Amino acid sequence: MRYAIVSDIHANLEAFTAVLEDIEKWGGVEKVFCLGDIVDYGPNPHECIELLRLRDHIAVSGNHDLAAIGKIDTIDFYPDAVVANLWTSRQLTPTDIGYLRGLPPVIELDNFTLVHASPRNPAWEYVTSPEVAGENLPYFKSPSCLVGHTHKPVIFRYQENGGCSLDQFTEDIELVLGQDRLMLNPGGVGQPRDGDPRASYAIYDSESMAVRLCRVAYDIATTQAKMLKCGLPTGLISRLSHGR
Repeated sequence: MRYAIVSDIHANLEAFTAVLEDIEKWGGVEKVFCLGDIVDYGPNPHECIELLRLRDHIAVSGNHDLAAIGKIDTIDFYPDAVVANLWTSRQLTPTDIGYLRGLPPVIELDNFTLVHASPRNPAWEYVTSPEVAGENLPYFKSPSCLVGHTHKPVIFRYQENGGCSLDQFTEDIELVLGQDRLMLNPGGVGQPRDGDPRASYAIYDSESMAVRLCRVAYDIATTQAKMLKCGLPTGLISRLSHGR
């Protein structure tokens, strides 16, 4: 079976639509794994939830999903994120809210543990270094852990001596899962932050045990125009052009 791994859609309908169309060009998938932050920042939270729900998928909650429905406070959000979150919360339908409330923080499968931020702190912790990744190893039991939150595609590989290495995850890498335990981040669909503005996601093939990163261009200008019309912060609008 083939699975798409997506994270941090962030209400960016143009990016999410482009990803779904790109998935079909690769031959389609049986199921979508979503690592949270479906909403917030972008102009189409309701539409992105609806589009995801049309697919056979499993999803965990992200910090922005939780904040939009009042399950966590925005005290630790930076000012633009607070403004966007308040706007987002007003766009959600009762069905949207019920869906987001029902998302678990962690999903454990045979080969993967799915979380948004980290297995140690599913909503908040940024896994940005081998040291932080290494500290999280005791918190999941599966061979691999799928995380999002940083919006940057990366591979953390655990070593027998207890160390952990960091490798960039790029389109030219076919990552074959095997004996090594891994933490894998597919990057962000709706707001990439690795310097590449293209939407980022991954495809996993359970027969070959291979994971491949995919990047796809989308209509950034349309998303930005929508955000401007909605009165969303200019900092969130401009950063889409640069992937930062």
